[in-house]
Amino acid sequence: MNVNKLVESLNLKVISGEKGLENEICGGYVSDLLSDVMGNAEAGQAWITLQLHKNIMAIASLKELACIIVVKGLEPNSETIEQSNLEGIPILGTKSETFEIAGRLYELLQG
Repeated sequence: MNVNKLVESLNLKVISGEKGLENEICGGYVSDLLSDVMGNAEAGQAWITLQLHKNIMAIASLKELACIIVVKGLEPNSETIEQSNLEGIPILGTKSETFEIAGRLYELLQG
């Protein structure tokens, strides 16, 4: 499944990084601790977090993540959005809580 299909299926908001909407998603990772994501996330995963600062883009790029899903209706700052657009890694938004969107992503990927 690609990011665009994820956006449609889970009614997510594309905040930035539209160039990466065709990125393929192979799984998901949930964490708000950057060192945890850096050490354990795998390339192609969708990362679910409430972190918003520019460093999330450094981690997403380093780990070659497919996208970042920001929960609780939170919005990243302009620096983070700019970096997302440069990297081509989409930041997606949802008003859902982490637990809910993680479960929905899991079900969708198990499809």
